[in-house]
Amino acid sequence: MDTGHLPFDRPRSSTTVKDDDLSVLRLIRSRRVGPATYHRLVAEHGSAAAALEALPAIAAAAGITGYEACPEGVAAAELAAGRKAGARLIRCDSPLYPAALRDIDGAPPILWVRGDPAWLSRNPVAVIGARNASSLGLRMARGMAAGLGEAGHTVVAGLARGIDTAAHNAALPTGTIAVMAGGVDVIYPAENVVLAAQIAEQGALVSEQPPGTEPQARHFPTRNRIVSGLSLAVVVIEAAHRSGTLITARNALDQGREVMAVPGHPMDARASGCNQLIRDGAVLVRNSADVCAALGREPEPAGTACPAPAPAPRAEPVDAGQIEARILSRLSPSPSDENDVIRDLGLPAAAASAAILSLELQGRLLRVPGGRLALG
Repeated sequence: MDTGHLPFDRPRSSTTVKDDDLSVLRLIRSRRVGPATYHRLVAEHGSAAAALEALPAIAAAAGITGYEACPEGVAAAELAAGRKAGARLIRCDSPLYPAALRDIDGAPPILWVRGDPAWLSRNPVAVIGARNASSLGLRMARGMAAGLGEAGHTVVAGLARGIDTAAHNAALPTGTIAVMAGGVDVIYPAENVVLAAQIAEQGALVSEQPPGTEPQARHFPTRNRIVSGLSLAVVVIEAAHRSGTLITARNALDQGREVMAVPGHPMDARASGCNQLIRDGAVLVRNSADVCAALGREPEPAGTACPAPAPAPRAEPVDAGQIEARILSRLSPSPSDENDVIRDLGLPAAAASAAILSLELQGRLLRVPGGRLALG
């Protein structure tokens, strides 16, 4: 099941034409290899196949004995399950892979797609919000999604109850994308089975998880980065102060996407997240016309960018164990920017990156969306 290949310029994603679906799947499904590690390994070794061969030695150098990459049979079974589900595997080196998503940190190396993958690149805009939406919120979502569709945008959401479901339903005539937390053949919530089937016919269901995967809590934040990564902008309609919707909005900001929000009454808890986003600089929108106008406006004048960081001071050589200890001393359960950590070390980027990769394979640190690191 080969999907075609198109090498591209970003160094972290330089999978070559020598790779096939099986090699790519084996690498990304190998233990302790997430999207960021996948791209780093491929960039360093030139292909997924070469990275697979090197992986046991890399793990051994990190102190992990008996490490084995994902067995070929496991990857072959996933390919078979995808075919059975009527899904298509789109690799990050395929011309069908959406360029906007490819550009984000930790871009999914593969996507499983049920439906037409062309929808992924047709001016997508995310419309998301509360699961326990008000009647006015649902009405706003329907009007927003229908208007965006008529204006030539594909509406993106997460197939959740409430705002997402209303947006998907309204955008069916013009095309919509549902990004799944589990496999593309595992519909959650169950009441959206019919809607999911309609989306597969008039849009696309998308997931980076293997077919048959039941959605778990840890899958939803990673799903959210795809919702925002696919989209030109993220429009928020009703969101509580602490909600997954705001995680998607933060991802969008990290990814350089426009964040827009519909204001709500200050006494309505479901509006607190939207009002907070607007207070912090999100674009206030009242309808799809406002969204289209915001997307078509002239860019802000230059001159507000942060100055380039000063060159890191040179440091005396230290061994790998000392580098790893210094990295861990700078981390906590709260994520830190990887570039800041490397700069603070005062070491060559190559040495710091190698130590970070070693710690990741040991399970002592985690990569999170936005190019950040946290203690494992």
